[in-house]
Amino acid sequence: MRWKALFEDMEAQLEAAEWGEREAEIADRVRRDQGMVTLAERLRGQVGLTLKVGTSGGDLFEGELTHLGSEWLVLSTAAAETLVRLGAIQHVEGLGRRIAGETSRVQAALGLGSALRTLARERRPVAVHRTDGRGRIEGTIDRVGRDFFEIAAVLPGEVRRSARVTTVYAVPFSGIAAVASR
Repeated sequence: MRWKALFEDMEAQLEAAEWGEREAEIADRVRRDQGMVTLAERLRGQVGLTLKVGTSGGDLFEGELTHLGSEWLVLSTAAAETLVRLGAIQHVEGLGRRIAGETSRVQAALGLGSALRTLARERRPVAVHRTDGRGRIEGTIDRVGRDFFEIAAVLPGEVRRSARVTTVYAVPFSGIAAVASR
């Protein structure tokens, strides 16, 4: 009887040790997999959620995450849509648990220039929030290059007309924290 109890106890200890090793290995694999997730993949799983995004310029934007490109995301509210450059994000609040990988080659190819060209084509008035936090530039995007764009600045509330343009700014993509459009 004693031997039987001793062997049962030894088997239980061995089984518990094996189970603990398996749990540690699983936890290690999960940590390693989580270490490979990019911010874009993490955000891709949040489409449809309301997020708060803080940028390097000190601005805080809130809205439903509706679109995500390779270098940008769009937060939408009833009043405006705000394109935020991923490289300017300082923090994101309101994330759910989901993570999603790349969805298509087309989406991966939609860089910042693609999104800005859409705004230029639509001639929508925009407010450019800068990464240095020194105010914003309001106007209409006139042209988009490889790594910069030009915005014709007008007074707030004015429609873009040649006679109403106060100046034209060339803004490198790296200087953009966000571009809000109404």
